[in-house]
Amino acid sequence: MIELKDITKVYSLGAFGKRKLTAVDNVSFSIGEGKIISLIGESGSGKTTIGKMMLKLIPITKGQILFQGKDLSLFKGEKLKEYYRYVQGVFQDPFSSFNPIFKADRIFELVKSEFFPELTGREWQIHVLDALESVGLNPKTVLNKFPHQLSGGQLQRMLIARALLLDTKFLVADEIISMLDASTRIDVLNILAELKKGGLSILFITHDLSLGYYISDESIILYRGSVMEAGKTEKVFSTPLHPYTRMLLDAVPRIDRKWTTFEIPERKAVGSDTIGMCKYYDRCPLATKECEAQGLIKVEEDHHVACWRWNDV
Repeated sequence: MIELKDITKVYSLGAFGKRKLTAVDNVSFSIGEGKIISLIGESGSGKTTIGKMMLKLIPITKGQILFQGKDLSLFKGEKLKEYYRYVQGVFQDPFSSFNPIFKADRIFELVKSEFFPELTGREWQIHVLDALESVGLNPKTVLNKFPHQLSGGQLQRMLIARALLLDTKFLVADEIISMLDASTRIDVLNILAELKKGGLSILFITHDLSLGYYISDESIILYRGSVMEAGKTEKVFSTPLHPYTRMLLDAVPRIDRKWTTFEIPERKAVGSDTIGMCKYYDRCPLATKECEAQGLIKVEEDHHVACWRWNDV
């Protein structure tokens, strides 16, 4: 459905843009129909940047994003509007997505005026009620309310319902449950799982490994804009091959053992001779002078790693 081919995003920094920051570096993956892929990494790894490029909110510096085989960079005007019928995003903070001076259901009115002006009021009302019920909301308790009268979980579900009002085939879910309490989180995750059964594809962006493991078919581990490891979620989590993946999993508290202090590897001082090395070189306990940057290595079916010493992990 959606395929990323060596996409790169470079930001210009400073008053005159002389300094460059590579936020995403030659990332490639694809998402098929009815699949959930988790994009996992620490803050600043480029997860949200990838999601924004897929939603065409920011331009790509290099590479291609294909939607149903067509280059996204060519979508403009009506073609771009048609793209947004099928591809939608839901973001981390539900409160910032609503104008506090308008009632929360105004977001549905905006969708109608832009995409469904031909529908009668009654037809649209039925459409909205169906969407709300599909995400577990009681229309009587959420409609005609201001955002401050609703909880974060209710607002987040309304945003998912808004996306479903269109013919959404692909959803970018960017940290959509990080601001919700534990009981609400599982409800939203289960909603996404049900929507997947109906054919919806989802890019689930998160820094929480347990959430990625719970919801996704495949996982991509991102570090400083590059993919460190990718594959079937069960394989990535049960047999991590990259030192960074192993470090992330070791840092997760477990209820079956007493909590102990976990030391995150500090970055080592590096010189000009390390240019072209692996992105994780300055923190990797296995690093040697032979650790050049390289693409993903296929270790087995549905499991790839960007480390030539994967067998030593």
